[in-house]
Amino acid sequence: MAEQITAAKATANTVRIAPRKVRLVVDLIRGKSIGEAISILKFTPRAASPAVEKVLMSAIANAEHNYDLNIENLVVSEAYVNEGPTIKRFRPRAKGSASPILKRTSHITVVVSEKKEG
Repeated sequence: MAEQITAAKATANTVRIAPRKVRLVVDLIRGKSIGEAISILKFTPRAASPAVEKVLMSAIANAEHNYDLNIENLVVSEAYVNEGPTIKRFRPRAKGSASPILKRTSHITVVVSEKKEG
């Protein structure tokens, strides 16, 4: 009665890139095969690409090592970015006032699963 696990997940928490910038990259790979996703990330000139690629490679390694899934059949089934803790800084302004600087962070999650035959 052991259920066959067909998905593996990897997360990167508190990555120091704003979530809306990471979402632009994550949207490119959602639903793609892993070979295609890796090549898209390699040639996307955005700061978030290496971080997303690292999480994708971790998810692939988890699928292979922990669940014995076949790498050739894997697709990016889920990829999403949540907002992490915001680091707050202040910039001095005129007349002794200050304005806030919000340094946003991201939680990146990638789930890879085996392609459904059919």
